[in-house]
Order: sequence, then C-alpha cells, then structure tokens
Amino acid sequence: MSMVINCAAYQNGCRVADVDLEQAGTVDAGQGRFVWIGLHEPDEVLLRTVQQRFGLHDLAVEDAHSAHQRPKLEIYGDSLFIVLRTAQLQDRKIQFGETHIFAGRGYVVTVRHGSTTGYREVRARCEGAPKMLSMGESFVVYSVMDFIVDNFFPIVHEFETELDAVEGAVFSERASRPDVQHIYELRHELLQMRRTVQPLQEVCNRMMRFDVPLIGPSMHPYFRDVQDHVIRVVESIDNLLELVKSALEAHLQLTSAQQNNIIKIFSVAAVVLMPPTLVASIYGMNFKNMPELEWPFGYPAALGLMLMVAVLPYLFFKWKEWL
Repeated sequence: MSMVINCAAYQNGCRVADVDLEQAGTVDAGQGRFVWIGLHEPDEVLLRTVQQRFGLHDLAVEDAHSAHQRPKLEIYGDSLFIVLRTAQLQDRKIQFGETHIFAGRGYVVTVRHGSTTGYREVRARCEGAPKMLSMGESFVVYSVMDFIVDNFFPIVHEFETELDAVEGAVFSERASRPDVQHIYELRHELLQMRRTVQPLQEVCNRMMRFDVPLIGPSMHPYFRDVQDHVIRVVESIDNLLELVKSALEAHLQLTSAQQNNIIKIFSVAAVVLMPPTLVASIYGMNFKNMPELEWPFGYPAALGLMLMVAVLPYLFFKWKEWL
C-alpha cells in the first residue's frame, strides 16, 4: 500500500494538477497556490523527503514519525504543526488513531496513523466549494479538524444507545443484568474518548489568536464553530460518564439488596428450623427413663410440638413485617 495517498496542487480554490512528491516543493506558493499532500503511516525516509521539500522542523518530523502524541498545536516560525487524535468504532470498540498536520505558506501535509478512515471525503468536499478553498491552507486545516470532530458524534450516539440498554437492564427483573466488567469497560472507553477530545478545546482556542501564523481573522469563526462542536462532545461524554457512574452504583446497590434478601431468607430458615431441631435432638437421646418413651401418643405429640415451634416464629416474623 502506498504511503502517499494524494498529492495535488491548488490555485484560487481549484485543483490544477496532480504532482509528484519530488515536484511538490517546487510549486510556486504565491497567487493563492498551495500543495496538499496526504500521507498514511509514512516511514522516516519519506518524512525526511517531505521535510527537505518544505523545510519542516526536526522536532515536528520526529513527533509525526513516532506518533503516540497528545493533541497539541506547535508553532515553528511561520508554520504550524498540529496533532489530532482520531476515533472510530470497529466491532463496538473504539479504535484510536492520530493525524498530524504540517501547514505553512504554500503547503498542507496530513500524516495519518492508525485510523482506517481517510480524508478523500474532506478533499472532495473542499474541492466542491472552490470559493471557500480559495481561502488557502487555513481552510484545509479547518476542514480536516472539522471532519475529525464531526466523526466523534456517531461514537457518542452509539454510547448513548448502549448506555440506555445498560440502564434498562440494571432495573429489569426479567433480563439478565449487565456485569460490572462491562460497565467498567464502557467507563474506560469514555475516559479515553474524553482524553482524546478535550485538549482540542485549547487547540481551537489557540488557533483563534492573532499571533498564530497562517490563520487569518476571516477563519476565526470557523475554528470557533469547531470549538463549539468539541465542547458539545465533551459535555456529552461527561453526561455519559455520570450515567455510567449512576448505573454502576444502582447495579451494586440492587445486587447488595438481592444478597441481603437471600441472607434474610437463610436467617429466617435457620431460626424456624432451630426449635424443631432442638426438640428432635432431645427426643433422639434414647434415655431409658424419658417421660414420653412409653406413652402411646408420644411420637405424634413430638411431631406436633416440632411443627408448632416452627410455625410460631414464622408467624411472628410475618406480624413484624420482617418477611
């Protein structure tokens, strides 16, 4: 599989040519021209080639190669280096990845790690809006960030559906209640999701500062919209974490109450059976001079006594409403 997914030159919002990576650094950055390169899990040699073409900073290239970075925005002279965490559902599990964006005057380079979702849709959407794409490199950066953040919403909605089912199962007497491990797994994935999304608030906030190169004031409302989406996702995740906490507490309390009922039943059974056991033990000692040993009605009387001393505690517990 090729590590270079796409490499195209744009001018005034229109795609003018597909270029080789070897030629990308020679494209004139003036008059609204820039190159947009998409890479997927590139090796160090390819990243060094891109670095030479566009003069990327060594630390940024090192981060893009090693991945496993926290979401952040770094400024190197007149260029930006942005790290974004991505997420997608696969087999009801969240698979996390990373996207690194190098952006400077005349180029945008996206480096994708881990995620199977490419940015062809983003490129097609940008090319379908030439007026917006004519705003240049900053609009490409916005489009990639907006696409990543928008992909968080289906995951949140999936978790909402699953947690509704878990919450219903917790309070259902017929359905089997979810185990604690499953609830903890949901909590763990939501916490990971929050750690992925929450730092984007600060990234978007920094993008709207006037000292950030490449991002003009006309793009600030767009990044403010991305920030608003990030806040909505974080708030939804926080609400889901509260639901998980409540479901776990309710599950534990109901399980504890059920165990208490079982213990109460065993305790009542022990109290009810203890007097008959005592009577049977006394009459089972087989001493010769027992008063009822030769009485014709001794056996029925002993059975009746055992039944009476068993029923009386049960009636007493019912009267006290302990059962």
